[in-house]
Amino acid sequence: MFFYSANEFYKQKFGGKVYKIALNGGMTCPNRDGTLSYDGCIFCSQNGSGDFTPQNTYSIDEQIHLAIAKVRNKIKEDKFIAYFQSFTNTYAPVDYLETIFMTAIHNSKIVGVAIGTRPDCLGEDVLTLLNKLNHIKPVFIELGLQTIHESTAKYINRCYPLSVYDKAVNNLKKIHINVIVHMIIGLPYETKEMMYETVEYICQSGADGIKLQLLHILENTRLADEYRQGKFTVLSLQEYTEIVCHCIEIIPKDIVIHRITGDGDKKILIAPLWSGDKKKVLNTINTALREKNIIQGSQSKN
Repeated sequence: MFFYSANEFYKQKFGGKVYKIALNGGMTCPNRDGTLSYDGCIFCSQNGSGDFTPQNTYSIDEQIHLAIAKVRNKIKEDKFIAYFQSFTNTYAPVDYLETIFMTAIHNSKIVGVAIGTRPDCLGEDVLTLLNKLNHIKPVFIELGLQTIHESTAKYINRCYPLSVYDKAVNNLKKIHINVIVHMIIGLPYETKEMMYETVEYICQSGADGIKLQLLHILENTRLADEYRQGKFTVLSLQEYTEIVCHCIEIIPKDIVIHRITGDGDKKILIAPLWSGDKKKVLNTINTALREKNIIQGSQSKN
């Protein structure tokens, strides 16, 4: 059997290798500014899950230029996706959003725009803008769902119900936006079966792609406090590999798998420390997949 990797998808869609560059739009989050909460999700770092994004003191054009220059010695292609990653990237006045997104989309080296956001921050004005952008270059909306289980959602302080996610996906598909959904593997108190239920729900919800993200315990988060108090444990590399492999087995072959692990800033990573060696993690997962005769394949889907 095969799984549909992001690498294969981008080659089909854009005709070659594509590199994703992280940008900082200077946003905040309704889960941090008091609209919903001041605390944020309990796993989220001070940089809003954008620990590798540049400072927003640079303009979008400057960030794109600096990001491309940083990777130029590793890649020669001139096809990049502008990824607005930090915090909630549709949580701002629509005029401001249009300015920064248009700046990225009109850059000749940018072939598409990926926007990380919350399902509850996609009002009609934002959807109208996304539709406009999507008629210029492809737009990918990345939704931070993390789990379908309301008990876990309450625990992590997500601050929206599953029905909000369902409505967001439905609205995005109406305007033909490609939807990528993030889930976290290893959330405290979730069983493997609960994680597999989240995978299955995402795949049946209308999503085009999925990101499988390992739970990282980072400094200066509420999750770190609870971890140090011994309230829960983290997954071992073997456990994580087993779960990821089964997730891939149950993901339909037309759903793009954009990530099978993730990066935690080593300067603030508390656990699991084995995740700091990303090469080893990927090698371990890929070895396990080969043993199951699961390989990267291709499925035409735009």
